[in-house]
Amino acid sequence: MRIGIVGCGGRMGRMLMREVLGTPLGTPGATLSGGTMRPGNPDLGRDLGTLAGLEPAGILSTSDADALFAASDAVIDFTTPAGTAAHAGLAARHGTALVVGTTGLTPDQQAAIDAASRTAALVQAPNMSLGVNLLLALVEDVARTLGPDVWDIEIAEMHHRHKVDAPSGTALGLGRAAAAGRGVDLDAVSDRVRDGHTGAREAGHIGFATLRGGDVVGDHTVIFAAEGERIELTHKAGSRAIFARGAVRAAIWAGAKAPGLYSMRDVLGL
Repeated sequence: MRIGIVGCGGRMGRMLMREVLGTPLGTPGATLSGGTMRPGNPDLGRDLGTLAGLEPAGILSTSDADALFAASDAVIDFTTPAGTAAHAGLAARHGTALVVGTTGLTPDQQAAIDAASRTAALVQAPNMSLGVNLLLALVEDVARTLGPDVWDIEIAEMHHRHKVDAPSGTALGLGRAAAAGRGVDLDAVSDRVRDGHTGAREAGHIGFATLRGGDVVGDHTVIFAAEGERIELTHKAGSRAIFARGAVRAAIWAGAKAPGLYSMRDVLGL
């Protein structure tokens, strides 16, 4: 499976290349077709293996995303919302599978992904790890069981100081899972900010708390709170390698699928 990496010069891009190129956590059956970065990047033109901290791979980084999509069976994208929307158009043009790990997309950017899925296989998930996707399934089941008349739901997340979107895409995904379990629309019951004299908590709402600091890869806790008892479901990521591992697995899976918009739960068979 020929896998390309857009944004290959970033932290996640380098981790993805190490995964594809065959580190101890590498995925058999995957080959690196290329990697792109923005024009003007000082690493433009460097060998991708060297860029990933491995032996030279004989493939140089470029800024030509169109050529990368043409040369790949699947492309992995953890870039920016605007970049991802543009890459979705390239996936549609070439019929190349696209794995999207970018979060914080606007409705218009999401619409570009939805449109591309009509002619290419796209896997989109707020988090690519096996553990988080198991957590998503658990949260939906628990929310379905514990009704809003007794149980309140709060979602707390913490990430490194450099993360630019809040709440995290994973936290919002957990919120959507909880809302689906209760048969409601998250946008209608979401409380993302509390400041000042807010009054009593509204029954049935799903609250979010966002923390930023240090080098935290990603901590997420979903709290189900009732009178006299509390259930907490938590996932803590210790390394970005878990996201890279899941994304490469998704790319191999998507490369053999018909056009459509899929999730990591589809990839993992959950």
